[in-house]
Amino acid sequence: MSKQIQAKKLVLVLCATLTAGTAVADINVGVTLSATGPAASLGIPEKNTIALLPTTIGGQKVNYIVLDDATDTTAAVKNMRKFVAENKVDVVIGSTTAPNSLAMIDIAAESETPMISMAGSAIVVEPLDAKRHWVFKSAQNDAHMATAIVEHMLNSKVQTVAFIGFADAYGEGWFKEFAKIAEARKIRVVASERYQRNDTSVTGQVLKTIAARPDAVLIGAAGTPAALPQKTLKEKGYKGAIYQTHGVANNEFLRVGGKDVEGALLPVGPLVVAAQLPDSAPSKKVALDYIAKYEAANGKGSVSSFGGHAWDAGLLLGAAIPQALKKAQPGSREFRVALRDAIEGVKNLPAAHGVFNLSAQDHQGFDQRARVMARVEGGKWVLVK
Repeated sequence: MSKQIQAKKLVLVLCATLTAGTAVADINVGVTLSATGPAASLGIPEKNTIALLPTTIGGQKVNYIVLDDATDTTAAVKNMRKFVAENKVDVVIGSTTAPNSLAMIDIAAESETPMISMAGSAIVVEPLDAKRHWVFKSAQNDAHMATAIVEHMLNSKVQTVAFIGFADAYGEGWFKEFAKIAEARKIRVVASERYQRNDTSVTGQVLKTIAARPDAVLIGAAGTPAALPQKTLKEKGYKGAIYQTHGVANNEFLRVGGKDVEGALLPVGPLVVAAQLPDSAPSKKVALDYIAKYEAANGKGSVSSFGGHAWDAGLLLGAAIPQALKKAQPGSREFRVALRDAIEGVKNLPAAHGVFNLSAQDHQGFDQRARVMARVEGGKWVLVK
């Protein structure tokens, strides 16, 4: 073999070696959500939505590793540890509920892994301390939605209100934020009751609530368990206005609540009433696009608010990953840091539930464009104009 041929072969071998050495690893996304348990009506549409997210972003293959945490904080922590230790994920989407998301924060910070929660409580990202430096969320904050409720109450001449909510971080977060805003606007909170997500009766709490004679009741709960207090209030003859949180905006709540949830008032993301919004609404096009994709895969009328939070988490990654790829390779600490920084830097991104403008001071990033008031009428969500 001539020296010239040998040299050419050596060059080809070196080129192949260098190419293999610089190949970029896949991007791994861990997803933990509540597909079973009390929050299943929230987690199932989220799981269905993950299947619709792009498998290539910025020219790079994306793998989604999806685990069910069964609405259990211990399982959420176990899933998070598995993602970090075994799957070597670059980012985590989850979880569905505030308690599960809060339980995951320590691991996100310890492992320096960015995390996008789909829970509604502001406490998931506030206060923005060293641990929450790694945590973002795609669902509207309870404080943001509480403002819309108080505004509607004022316009409806509500002067006194009672609260019945979950005995967990979701319920406590809602009570804290709502009570603060309500009292500042001279609406008096005359009763505050709690119940567990898996309770089958809230008669005691409802009787105490009715005894306080409130003009309105706010139910600080999520998913199908939120129907129980409203059904009981109706059963016991309560005639005042009943408000729910954005945590009930899915068809399962309507099915379980039936005629007893007719007239319920609640703040919702634009996705829920997208077709009823003016064309000028910044989220309308994005929301309708998501609805079309989801219903094509899961059936007409199957879409829910909660799947939209998973979709919006995907939009955040779609905007941030290309920026992070300019600085580091997936599978490395440097990439996780770059991805965290890129998510925090997302600006003017229209999503199904609002327009993202994140910053070092705000890891949720929505403004008043992320919520409207709706009413349950004829078993459907109707925009309150």
